[in-house]
Amino acid sequence: MLKKILIANRGEIAVRIIRACREMGIPSVAVFSEADREALFARYADLSSPIGPSAAIHSYLNIPLIIEKAKESGSDAIHPGYGFLAENPEFASACEREGIRFIGPSSRVLALLGDKVAARREMQKSGIPVVPGTDECVGEYEHTRSVAERIGYPIILKPAGGGGGIGMTIVGDERALPGALESARKIAGTNFGIPDIYLEKYLPNPRHIEFQILADSHGNAIHLGERECSIQRRHQKLIEESPSTAVGEEMRARMGLLAAEAAGSVGYEGAATVEFLFSKGEFYFLEVNARVQVEHPVTEMVTGIDIVKEQIRIASGLPLSVSQEDVRIRGHAIECRINAEDPLKDFIPAPGKIHVHQPPGGPGIRIDSGVCGAAVIPPFYDPIVSKLIVWGGDRNEAIHRMRRALYEYVIEGAATNIPFHRAVMENERFVEGNLGTHFIDTETTLVEDMKRIAERESTLREKLSLGSVEKKKIAAIAAATVAFRGHSA
Repeated sequence: MLKKILIANRGEIAVRIIRACREMGIPSVAVFSEADREALFARYADLSSPIGPSAAIHSYLNIPLIIEKAKESGSDAIHPGYGFLAENPEFASACEREGIRFIGPSSRVLALLGDKVAARREMQKSGIPVVPGTDECVGEYEHTRSVAERIGYPIILKPAGGGGGIGMTIVGDERALPGALESARKIAGTNFGIPDIYLEKYLPNPRHIEFQILADSHGNAIHLGERECSIQRRHQKLIEESPSTAVGEEMRARMGLLAAEAAGSVGYEGAATVEFLFSKGEFYFLEVNARVQVEHPVTEMVTGIDIVKEQIRIASGLPLSVSQEDVRIRGHAIECRINAEDPLKDFIPAPGKIHVHQPPGGPGIRIDSGVCGAAVIPPFYDPIVSKLIVWGGDRNEAIHRMRRALYEYVIEGAATNIPFHRAVMENERFVEGNLGTHFIDTETTLVEDMKRIAERESTLREKLSLGSVEKKKIAAIAAATVAFRGHSA
């Protein structure tokens, strides 16, 4: 078993990993930027060490410094979490050179799967259908135009080294292609270091279905069922659930087997997610996320399997603690990402100080949070506050439980997207399970629904707000003080 793990990440995922380490009896080491000096994860780890200025490029993306901190602390492994360096083959390679276990796949596998075009080719070898498109990066305009004409518009341009929806550009016709191609190349070069672009046929409003995979060094590769991640804005997920209303037992077995076999065929070790687009009863490979996902808790809730602990076991050279026959999907789970952003202003980030953080509780509720009490959401990183996950015996119970949990959730001092989540949970299309990646764009009543819900329950929520209670106490104390002073005079 690994002896000490450094977490090369921050926020709620760092807390999540530290919790797994603590349960397994493994000491944890946190590294924190100047902006995170007082953050929960930095205080919760067994050992914490500063890693540089607030800007991620000088701290959480500083490979030599992270390696140095691991060696100084005596850590024999690094868990990268998600984002930052989690899928960076150079980081994995640096760990390998220093004899530090990277909790994830090898640098070779990361490089292979990080190249989206190469990953498409590998999936095709494994018999997984891919969206019609190119199996190589497109060249200059004329080459791109001829390929687009052959595939047929609309198309979508994608960075070959990309992820997270960054740089994806939808092109409706040939007239828009020159400008879109130039823009996509520029964004790809800026964000991923290479301007290479490939293209695919654009599927209008598909569902986004992904399968959770675990694979060890003993030849075992299994899937833990699927997650539905269709509620997105700007290609970034906001609500996830498991299982999907679009996937039956037969389809689950087929897609899951293909995904697990594909992971095994490339020598994958660790946790991964194989993502698909699902349209008109057919599924197509989208990409592989070679790391733990933000939405992994919904799978944990319906299977009872701790994915982070499995990652640590695999990195320790141990076999999986479960077989495919052990995996059972029980009930239904939904996750809402609680972000410091204003849904009434096109989800613009709203970092700042949280004065009160009063999460919900009760049966079937899980909170993965990076904040505790008063806290600051820095402007330098993703503005996630927490993940609210609920479990129910079926989807209907899970939706009603999520409504109740969102009603109880009180955050004061920073705008959050809680009103958006509440509106979605009451949306007729969502309740029916009629989902697609353009759900937010096509449900034009969501803004009015948010306002209506807020007005309807503002008085009731005031009663639940600890912040409001504290304000009343302060006001009463101030009034009493003034009266006392007046009496003394």
